[in-house]
This record gives sequence, structure tokens and C-alpha cells, in this order.
Amino acid sequence: MKLQSILTLAALTLGLTARADVQDIQVNLPDAKADAPAAAPVAAPAAPAFSEVQVIEELGWMMAKRVGISELELSKEQIDALAKGVAVAAEGKDSPHDPQAIGPALEQFMQAKQAIYMERLKKKSAAEALAFFEKLKENKNVVELPSGLRYEIVAPGSGPAPKPSETVKVHYTGALANGTVFDSSVQRGEPVEFELDQVIPGWTEGLQKISKGGKMKLYVPAHLAYGDEGRPGIPPGSTLVFDVELLDIKPPAPAPAPEAAPAPTPAPAPAGK
Repeated sequence: MKLQSILTLAALTLGLTARADVQDIQVNLPDAKADAPAAAPVAAPAAPAFSEVQVIEELGWMMAKRVGISELELSKEQIDALAKGVAVAAEGKDSPHDPQAIGPALEQFMQAKQAIYMERLKKKSAAEALAFFEKLKENKNVVELPSGLRYEIVAPGSGPAPKPSETVKVHYTGALANGTVFDSSVQRGEPVEFELDQVIPGWTEGLQKISKGGKMKLYVPAHLAYGDEGRPGIPPGSTLVFDVELLDIKPPAPAPAPEAAPAPTPAPAPAGK
């Protein structure tokens, strides 16, 4: 569900300045008998392109669009009730109901709408994934693993492949199945490093198929990515496509040496007789 600011208004300022020098001004008066030049006709002001009502209508649309009203899928009756609440607020009046008393009901309503919306997104993602992977079968360079991960090696690299316990340095671009890019270290111009067993399962399994200097494409189904939870820019149930370049592999840091046990305190000598 969108959680965005309603509207940002920008103010335009016109500065009008005038300056006149009054020293050494010579004024040449025309001959009284000479005909004065005809005044240029004053242009009529242009009619406004939009009426004030149309502008306010657009403002209402922008406010509703930015907060994601369409995602609630309101009925005609509910839309009328929403407009009524907006009208009350616009008039500067108090809430039509006790906010404390109606709060739980409002939260329950929004949670129910959220659940419906998320379920619709998951079904859409599932349909897109089915069509995407069916189309991907035409690419004979793509390997499918028992886990459901698909990958395509662009360049194998050289040397040993990384182990899950090692740290990898990569450049990558991540996109949805429809091609929408949601993240890219390439665009940021800065590679990233992470322990290979601390990322999504599709990455942990996939990057073990290339070596340092290698490049690959990962086709990661939702259950090996972010599942039904999604992430900002990643709808629930999304299949993800990554272009990855493995720049470096670093061994795991050595485990810290155990601290030496403190030496036992010697027992006091017996007192002499």
C-alpha cells in the first residue's frame, strides 16, 4: 500500500524592479502642431486555459492518486463517504466521529483492504512468473537446478568458485521479470561486498557456479528471493533477474583466538607456628 505525502506545493515569486536615473536627462517635447502617433492597441488578456473548478478537481485527483486510493477498490457508496469526510475537513470542522472510538474499526478496515490488495499482487506475480519461465525455456543456454533456480553463464571466470562462507565482491543489476530495474550497483558506480551465505538463497546457490572475473544471469523464482513479502520496488511473489559480475572472492576472516584462562590464584601459605 502506498504511503506517500499527499501533495507538495511550490510557490513562484515574481520580482519586479525598476530603476531610473534622474541626472542629465534631456526631454525633447514634440511640436504641438505635430500629429501624435497612434497608441498601440492593448491586447485583450488571454482567457484562462482551465477554470478554477477544473484546477480544484485536478488537485483532488493528485491527492487521491498519491495516497493510493485506487488500491482500496472502494464502492460508489464508500467513495461518497470519503468525499463527505474530505468536505468536513476542508470546512475546518472536527472529525465526524470520536477518533479514539473509531480507530480500531478503521485499522481493521485498512488491514482487510491491504490483505486483498497483497493477494491480488501475488496472483499477478505468479501469472507473470509462469509465463516468464515458460518463455525462458526457449533459451538453450539457461540451466535449471532442482531448487528451481535458473542461471546462464556469460563468462565463467577463472580459479575456484566461491564457497558460501566466503565474501564476494560483485557488480550487479536487479530487475523484475518485466524488465523494471529495482536496484543496480552499476548505476551507483560502486560494487558491493557480502558473505555469500548471508543473501537470498538464489544468490548463494547461483554464484557458486562461476569464478572470479565471471559474469552470469540469475533467474530467481520468488521462493528463492523475497517470497510473498516483497520489498520496496519488489511486489510480493516476484521473480527476479540479476546480471552479476563476480569481481573478487575473499576468504572468511579467521576466528578470534580463544582468550587464555586466567592463572589460578596461589593458595596462601600456612601460618608459621
